[in-house]
Amino acid sequence: MAINRRTVLQGAAGLAAGAALGSPFGAGRAFAQGTMPEFKPEEGASLRLLRWVPFVGGEEEAFNANTKAFTEATGVEVRIDQESWEDVRPKAAVAANVGSGPDMVMSWFDDPFQYPDKLVDVTDLGNALGEAYGGWYDGLKGYATTTDGKFIAIPLCAIGNAICYRDSHVKAAGFDEFPQDTDGFLKLCQAMKDKGTPAGFPHGKAVGDGNNYAHWLLWSHGGKTVDENGEVAINSPETKAAIEYAKALYATFIPGTESWLDINNNRAFLAGQVSLTANGVSLYYAARKDPAMAEIAEDIRTTNMPIGPVGKSVELHQTSTINVFKHTKYPEAAKAWIAFMFQPERFNAWLEGASAYCCQPLKQFADNPVWTSNPVHEAYANASASLRPNGYAGPLGPSSAGVMADYVLVDMFAEAVTGQRSTEDAIANAERRIARYYR
Repeated sequence: MAINRRTVLQGAAGLAAGAALGSPFGAGRAFAQGTMPEFKPEEGASLRLLRWVPFVGGEEEAFNANTKAFTEATGVEVRIDQESWEDVRPKAAVAANVGSGPDMVMSWFDDPFQYPDKLVDVTDLGNALGEAYGGWYDGLKGYATTTDGKFIAIPLCAIGNAICYRDSHVKAAGFDEFPQDTDGFLKLCQAMKDKGTPAGFPHGKAVGDGNNYAHWLLWSHGGKTVDENGEVAINSPETKAAIEYAKALYATFIPGTESWLDINNNRAFLAGQVSLTANGVSLYYAARKDPAMAEIAEDIRTTNMPIGPVGKSVELHQTSTINVFKHTKYPEAAKAWIAFMFQPERFNAWLEGASAYCCQPLKQFADNPVWTSNPVHEAYANASASLRPNGYAGPLGPSSAGVMADYVLVDMFAEAVTGQRSTEDAIANAERRIARYYR
């Protein structure tokens, strides 16, 4: 069965939005807690949002229901345009640099730092939301704030990434428990290949899954792109060890993973071509949605990425922020919409609709029952609290954003595992590319 980005969850959790929209919201009205400043939409305001295409139908339903409620309460129409995950970044950059197009964008990682001078200062809103709802998780806040504490974006969510595997196939390969360390994980992948139920991780330019995998490979072995001072540090014994480990894993994978984008590992898993990958919870719900995949859905388990020589969990997790472009005619309307979407009854409805696909950026929402409603969700519950920003060990900014947007780490591993370059040459090429951004 072919699975595309529209193969989505339509479960009971996705129905939560409709029941959660009862509270009125007048133009410029504060939050129920009374701690929010007023954001009164401009006369005749309308907004256009560019967002990534949803993987989970319940998330989209709740998001659209909340937006519709905002329009009904304020009269401000909000047009929502969707683009593929890979296309959001370039289209947002064009809009920022030409000064026209959407008023807002749901961007990836530290993309706001590629054009900070093109974005509305939303510090008043960012601080107010943090004070109202238990504070921001540091990792997510870092993706939206400058070193002096200015909010150039509003954190929206972390999209958790976890190992998804067929439990019966892991057991058939001789493992009663899923290995928690990288050595055991490699042995598992080798055994699963021998059993004809191989693993597969993306080495292609996948915005989410490819970056998550590449950064885990590097960090789990103690490597880093730059040090605390922003000096290029990719050329290290730790990076070499990470690449040699990646080569050993790649030898167990299904052929073709070097060209995989974010959707390909979903398709391969649900088609029975692989029995182990890393993905968001959307993979599980795509299986649950299709009666023909009931056996696969029942067999799916999730766990966090194995611990490497560094001795602790180090995972990237995809993040998204909401950016408001300076070219908008209606910045106050944009702030009012964002504030409205974060009202507890609305934001909780969105989290429930997303069924553990989106992890909250504000600590108050950590007690949402979605995290304990299904054991499969547990591996995703702490994504916002545990994520390591992609600029590690240096600060986030234009340089880290450029390295991420250019897929430098993803390419380094892909070049080495496929034999396009030797380990040393792949590292040297990555070093040159990183240095261009950290001049």
